Amino acid sequence: MKIILTSVGTRGDMEPFLAIGEILKEKGHHIICLFPEQFRHLAEDSGFEFVSLGSKFMQLLDTPEAKIAMGGGKFGFKKLKAYIKLISMQPAANEEMIKNQEKCIQAQKPDRIVHHPKAIYPILWSLQNSGKTTFISPVPYLHYVEDHPHIIFSKNYGKYINKLTYKLVNFGSVKSVTYSQKWLKDKSRKLTSKKVREVLSKNNVLYTISPSLFQRPKYWNNNLQVLGFHERNKTRNWNPSLELEKFLKQHPKFVFITFGSMVNTDPEKNTKTILQILERHKIPSIINTCAGGIIQPKNYNSQLIHFVESIPYDWVFPKTYAVIHHGGSGTTHMALKYGCATMIIPHIIDQFVWNKIVHKKGAGPLGLDIGKITINNLEPKVIDLMENDCYKQKAQELSKEIKNENFRNEVYNFIMN
Repeated sequence: MKIILTSVGTRGDMEPFLAIGEILKEKGHHIICLFPEQFRHLAEDSGFEFVSLGSKFMQLLDTPEAKIAMGGGKFGFKKLKAYIKLISMQPAANEEMIKNQEKCIQAQKPDRIVHHPKAIYPILWSLQNSGKTTFISPVPYLHYVEDHPHIIFSKNYGKYINKLTYKLVNFGSVKSVTYSQKWLKDKSRKLTSKKVREVLSKNNVLYTISPSLFQRPKYWNNNLQVLGFHERNKTRNWNPSLELEKFLKQHPKFVFITFGSMVNTDPEKNTKTILQILERHKIPSIINTCAGGIIQPKNYNSQLIHFVESIPYDWVFPKTYAVIHHGGSGTTHMALKYGCATMIIPHIIDQFVWNKIVHKKGAGPLGLDIGKITINNLEPKVIDLMENDCYKQKAQELSKEIKNENFRNEVYNFIMN
């Protein structure tokens, strides 16, 4: 079969689709990745055909407004202004994406579509192709769970208010789908709000989350499944530098630090805070600068700290004692899969939830909002992470659970049946 995988967001939103693509490709199916242009290399490195969604959406994430919105800290006038500006800029990016989705899907005529929540056209396509789409979520709490609100809300409001949060977000999702139809050439698939709600409630949804971190509620319908974390092989085209290998030989116990694709308003200050703590306590560290949320300064203790611009997590995490990171779903899963004590410095939405989950599981101290970190409040948590053996022990227990999970056949059957 010809199967389109389409995702929108940061790199962490692409990875689950690439892993699923490998499962489907092993069965002989032809895979087409319909991603933002910035992720072309990920699809092609995995051996998949690539079609571009354009670059406007990802360009939004590089704007000053996005850095303010994703930079954590108290929600005040400045952050509200940034959100409003982003909302005003987003329609052009959304229009580009949905038009490219329509163009690709109509040209390719796929047998199945596996899509991200922000990929809207597959929802319209499913009206005439019932049972042939699968919605993928790498984050929990998009569908009603009694003791937790929708993931965009921060605390438990009780069973009835929690239920209202899901209805509120679903209302917004329905409006987004109906509004987006005005950009399409093909008007034959036009959906009313009522029909969109019906389609969203019946389409298959696959949560790519380990049940050891988020268990499927028994009262969910069968079209909602939690079928484990899946990762692709990221080391096929990568080799470590001699400097990195030398660092690892000198420092068998180290902390790995990354903010992934997240940005913030003051990377210089945040980097300085982190480095002062590491150098004061002589904690060996590998720091991944990646999207620029952390930067490499001119002066630092290079014998103690090694900077990289990118590195495959499946290569470095098995060698790592502890990880401090932003709390993306993929990074959270991989750190625990490889038994790393973990502390999350959340930036946005789901990362605050993962922070609580990791701490509740006992794999690390409760992390701090990126916008609120200081030497005084971060230092004791870093020391606790590195010196409290209980975190490492619990992470290793979770590692065994996650590694023993094997849902590949279930994932395949769920998508194909």
